[in-house]
Amino acid sequence: MKPKLWVGLRLTTGENYVKSAYPRHRRHWENRTRVAAKLEAKGVSVRRGARHSQTPFDWEDQSTWLPILTGVTKAYVTYFPDLAFPGAIEKLEAFARIALDTGLQHIVLLSGRGEHFASMGEEVIRKSGLGFTIVRSAWFAQNFSEGYLRDPILSGVLPMPGGDIAEPIIDIDDIADVVVAALTENGHLGERYEVTGPRLMTFAKMAEVLTVTLDRAIRHIPIGFEDFHANVAASGDTFVADVFTAIARETLDGRNAHTTDGVERALGRKPRDFAEFAQTAMIAGAWQNAA
Repeated sequence: MKPKLWVGLRLTTGENYVKSAYPRHRRHWENRTRVAAKLEAKGVSVRRGARHSQTPFDWEDQSTWLPILTGVTKAYVTYFPDLAFPGAIEKLEAFARIALDTGLQHIVLLSGRGEHFASMGEEVIRKSGLGFTIVRSAWFAQNFSEGYLRDPILSGVLPMPGGDIAEPIIDIDDIADVVVAALTENGHLGERYEVTGPRLMTFAKMAEVLTVTLDRAIRHIPIGFEDFHANVAASGDTFVADVFTAIARETLDGRNAHTTDGVERALGRKPRDFAEFAQTAMIAGAWQNAA
């Protein structure tokens, strides 16, 4: 019998978080669906964990944790909406204890670059007694095509804070490939893969690439963190805005302005470039209303 894998797809607290889709929560959903699909394509038995899935899972309801883990040998876990939210680290620690008691052999955790609370979450997993792989990611390119930046791009603008800070933005299909490799191949236990795209890019440069790809002007609009906070608050609430603005301030200060070899170490190939992502997304119709 093939081992069953659990792919955690935590969609709530509050579906408005998914709809507003600010930086580190919509992309968790996008990535996890890709991981599940890639595993199933390889013939792996996958148990999806979400509040309304066949076996429900909810980070806010500990009674759902044991059923989702029972009979599972490996798990891919992300914490929604973000490890920076109050109580997240404590919940992850409690979850890891239950996972260890159920006999889980290997846990793959999605983390974020340059985040204090993400690092704390990594340490929880590293010290849990579970076999583990950490995937620490840069910003997702799919925020432009499937997430919170799609609508502004359809309007011809890219409003982002951070000034001229560069980010090695990554295609989430690369992250999904790394996760699938970690779950299905030997040699990944105990590894921490810090995954980025192949080059540093400012948001202005990303707008230039999108302009060429879409054959229409996409203009980068530098905004302050106060405006960023207001945009998040308008889509969700002030508390959500406080947390995600703090994350943006933390991660867009230059600390992440370098590329890494995590994708190449895990997969033996280079990560996809942002231009390749943009071309693929355009062909798939991601911005089909942009004409």
